[in-house]
Amino acid sequence: MTAACFLDTNILLYRASTAADEQAKRRVAETLLRRGDIGLSAQVLAEFYHNAVNKPGLRLPAATARAIVEALSALPVVPITAELVLAAIRLRDRYQISYWDAAILAAAKELSATTVFSEDLSHGQTYDGVTVLNPFLPGFNAAEE
Repeated sequence: MTAACFLDTNILLYRASTAADEQAKRRVAETLLRRGDIGLSAQVLAEFYHNAVNKPGLRLPAATARAIVEALSALPVVPITAELVLAAIRLRDRYQISYWDAAILAAAKELSATTVFSEDLSHGQTYDGVTVLNPFLPGFNAAEE
């Protein structure tokens, strides 16, 4: 199971958003989700579901959020394992980032992904061979990266 690119939870949440002020981000997220080289982790799916049904301004019906998670499960998905947790702790300690961000990076590395699309980490920063790109920055072309 491999993928060239890994999507953070915020990409999925923007795709599900109907907020008028997030429509540009929604289009970027749609572009990323059309790629054939993307993967996720069980953490991302869980975070998406929780936020999709609970986040003010989004609050999808549980059945809708579940259907989205089921559809996304067709992509390569890294499970949460003890080894992944330990790898995330090592990344957290090495880079002084949150455990949850480190778990995203550890899962991306497990998929052999070299890119993580996220707005939550430093754009352009490489963490143990995985580079973070923020696709929502002005001038960024999600279709070309």
